[in-house]
Amino acid sequence: MGQEGYDAVKVGETIRGPSLSISRESIREFAEASLDFNPLHLDDEYMKGSFGKTQFGGVIMHGMTNFGLLVRMMTDWLSTRGGVHRRLEARWLMPVYPGDTITARGTVIRKLTSSKSRWVVFAVEIRNLRDDRIATGEAMAEFPRA
Repeated sequence: MGQEGYDAVKVGETIRGPSLSISRESIREFAEASLDFNPLHLDDEYMKGSFGKTQFGGVIMHGMTNFGLLVRMMTDWLSTRGGVHRRLEARWLMPVYPGDTITARGTVIRKLTSSKSRWVVFAVEIRNLRDDRIATGEAMAEFPRA
């Protein structure tokens, strides 16, 4: 699968990752799994306040949930093509609230080769059902030489 997997990848090719419906329960479960009990994610009373110039208006999902959804998209797609996810950089653009559904997406933007390996670079993002861009970033995958 090594050479043909890399060769089959085309610049401009798109990936649609899984969708995830966010609920108070899923936010609580993430808090318990990550040990991140920041009141931003759990305390409605606390979220009535403002944070500098930002007012969220209610509890919000952990930003790292975006990261996890992007990693899952990459590993699911790469595992059937002989690639290995190596790097992910992401920036959160908007908060995600209970009741939102988010979806990971990616686009192949570059292919690179070196004497030791082959690489694919992806533009990645998370969007909600209103098509708002929630997070954006870049991922890199390696297709090791046999």
